[in-house]
Amino acid sequence: QVHLVESGGGLVQAGESLTLSCAASGRTFTMDIMAWFRQAAGKEREFVAAIGWNGATTEYADYVKGRFVISRDDAESESRVYLRMNGLKPEDTAIYYCASLQVGTWSNVHDYDNWGQGTQVTVSS
Repeated sequence: QVHLVESGGGLVQAGESLTLSCAASGRTFTMDIMAWFRQAAGKEREFVAAIGWNGATTEYADYVKGRFVISRDDAESESRVYLRMNGLKPEDTAIYYCASLQVGTWSNVHDYDNWGQGTQVTVSS
């Protein structure tokens, strides 16, 4: 059974940094696109960042470009995806979700096959 489990969320002040982690298990995720999405209260889930199967290709939403960095570490039994978030702003407050994709558009929430339960990030001003 596939599991994606996020961790690392919390409450920080504006300007501070936070690193989220996602552990993907249950099958091999080496060839999957892995991504982070977020959903603020009362808003739709939106794309944050994605990383290709070899880690060499990444894509970021404009509103996090230059502040967030996505990375991955693939092992035989588990893949991990990280999101380093620097210069956090109050508008970054949301539940952050990890997701995996085999075929589709990287930024399209509807193309993703598996999702984690999310981790809350709150940025105070």
